[in-house]
Amino acid sequence: MALKLYNTLTREKEDFRPLDPDNVRMYVCGPTVYDFAHIGNARPAIVFDVLFRLLRQVYGEDHVTYVRNITDVDDKINARAARDYPDLPLNEAIREVTELTERQYHEDVDALGCLRPTVEPRATEHIDAMKAIIEKLVERGHAYAAEGHVLFDVPSMPNYGELARRSLDEMQAGARVEVAPYKKDAMDFVLWKPSKPGEPAWPSPAGIETPGRPGWHIECSAMAWKHLGEQFDIHGGGIDLVFPHHENEVAQSCCAFHEDRMAQVWMHNGFLQVEGEKMSKSLGNFITIRQLLEEWPGPALRLTMLQTHYRQPINWTKKGVEQSVAMLEDWFAVAGSANAAAPTDAVVEALSDDLNTPKAIAELHALRAKAGSDAAAADDLAANLAFLGFDGEALAEWRVKADAAAMGKLDGVDVDALISARIEARNAKNWAEADRIRDELVAMGVVLMDGKDPATGELVTTWEIAR
Repeated sequence: MALKLYNTLTREKEDFRPLDPDNVRMYVCGPTVYDFAHIGNARPAIVFDVLFRLLRQVYGEDHVTYVRNITDVDDKINARAARDYPDLPLNEAIREVTELTERQYHEDVDALGCLRPTVEPRATEHIDAMKAIIEKLVERGHAYAAEGHVLFDVPSMPNYGELARRSLDEMQAGARVEVAPYKKDAMDFVLWKPSKPGEPAWPSPAGIETPGRPGWHIECSAMAWKHLGEQFDIHGGGIDLVFPHHENEVAQSCCAFHEDRMAQVWMHNGFLQVEGEKMSKSLGNFITIRQLLEEWPGPALRLTMLQTHYRQPINWTKKGVEQSVAMLEDWFAVAGSANAAAPTDAVVEALSDDLNTPKAIAELHALRAKAGSDAAAADDLAANLAFLGFDGEALAEWRVKADAAAMGKLDGVDVDALISARIEARNAKNWAEADRIRDELVAMGVVLMDGKDPATGELVTTWEIAR
């Protein structure tokens, strides 16, 4: 089956034809390293990890290059560095913040079962490449210097807005356009800007004498160029990046290199909500990956993400994660040995249809139904779980810790005595007291199972730790 991917640029699902099948190239926008990544950041990390795994399966591990950048120069980083390390020079403080945050990000996405990208370039290591692109744009009439800034001349590119499918008027109305007297056009965006005293600074391009630093958009154009070339196969990220970030990347790269496209295929994952609401700090539902990993196993967070197709909005709920835990524990309980086995054709075909992970998961359910009595199905289930990035050992380790924590809550609690008291309350038809005791036990992580003694017909209650 041919690999088909939905292309945001054309708004169609297309057969994927790499520029060079021996060198398939993908770029995905990575984190800005100033704080813990939130659960919304986990979605592109997981989605494009699945695509990376699929491309390696189809074209061979040695023929796929996956680049995900680290943005380590940004106003938010500067502010966090000044707050957290007030006694250090700003540049030293920035390094402390970015190195710590990058390490935290790796720990978190590793726990989600994501493979490391082939290359993870840092923006600050590619300043010369950014300046080279800026010089090309100035030389070719697509950028200009003004008051220590270099700006991209948006009207110089006739098809600007093609990716977002919006006219200049629509984009200007929907964007937070910075009004500045040195701009030729309100939509012109910054490629380079002056640095404030103490901020990171480099010698400026375009004949500007004062030092400065790059704008956000030019960073990705430069890193993609240096590691993947002037044109490459796939560019990915969240749907929120289509405009202005990705639109501006296209403008910079195409105008600098005289190409009609930067990436052949643009892929974007949908938005994420938490319990039906937009995630925000003001609503108190802003959740980091690290916070979720303190409570849940990484494989369950991964499965929860993949149960929704990547282009659709996802509603993140606690109930959904609980169901993922139960599903994974059931699968791994009967899974055989993956060894070096390849994923099944059915799973690869599902993913080859624009990363149809819900269909791939349905194939896992079908294998689970057979696995209890079919060793081959059990082995196939294990191979597919491994291919999709689900770590059974991580799940088992979490279960041990979760059970130990639940038992810790029961230290000093006589569960059997509470169950006896509940039975007495039920026999006395004191339903309120019986319910109170039940709720107290449930809050401690105890699952009650009511039944009848076959000889006497009396109520018998057993219990176990919630799983």
